[in-house]
Amino acid sequence: MALTVASWNVNSIRARLDHVATWLADHEPDVLCLQETKVEDALFPKVPFLELGYTVTLHGGRALCGVAVISKRKPSFVHAGFREGEADRNPRILEVVVDDVRLYCLYAPNGTELGSDAFAYKLAWYERLAQQLRHHHRPDEPLALLGDFNVAPDDRDVWDPEAFRGRLLFTDQEHAALQRLLDFGLHDCFRAHESGAGHYSWYDYRTGGFGRNEGLRIDLVLATEVLARRCTAVTHDATPRGWDTPSDHVPVVARFG
Repeated sequence: MALTVASWNVNSIRARLDHVATWLADHEPDVLCLQETKVEDALFPKVPFLELGYTVTLHGGRALCGVAVISKRKPSFVHAGFREGEADRNPRILEVVVDDVRLYCLYAPNGTELGSDAFAYKLAWYERLAQQLRHHHRPDEPLALLGDFNVAPDDRDVWDPEAFRGRLLFTDQEHAALQRLLDFGLHDCFRAHESGAGHYSWYDYRTGGFGRNEGLRIDLVLATEVLARRCTAVTHDATPRGWDTPSDHVPVVARFG
């Protein structure tokens, strides 16, 4: 069964509700994974999505995090957070199964500053996620991780690699953490279709880089081989980034045949 899945860090669903509802109505993906919703579940604005015929699955909170899955069909399985151990300090993981495909909607920690407690938490969070994949899933099942990974995978994914090398989002430690996820048997679906540089999903508000295409590709779609083979395209929709008061991220859309 064909499946279109989109991922978008909206940087506050209440601030960007009109943007998300408009984009959803225009594009009608089967699933939309949202990150950084910044709202408790009881206050999430469900009605516009229900009116469009979608179901809403939430894992939010008061912290500046939160994830949600908006889907045409109700998930057959839902799990919020890590499967094992103590609860995560923030709502960052929402695992669902839609049409027999397991999807992880992820908002990875930013890390804040190299050498900080927040950076150590980021690396530990990645390790917990890698362990969860190994303990609870198989690389031969249809599974995808989508969301804001807060890591640019390689030089092609950074508008100025030399300026960013060794800085937050582009360090050897973060690359190693991401690689441990990939080692489970995941493939970067975007890179299966596009090998060139200059394709970004995040543009810093502070530098005005969007107009100059100075960004980073930190919003990813990683899939097991059985699902990656079904992927026909991954695109970055820059249109909403040009709207009034946009999110600093753009929607990333993956199509699976």
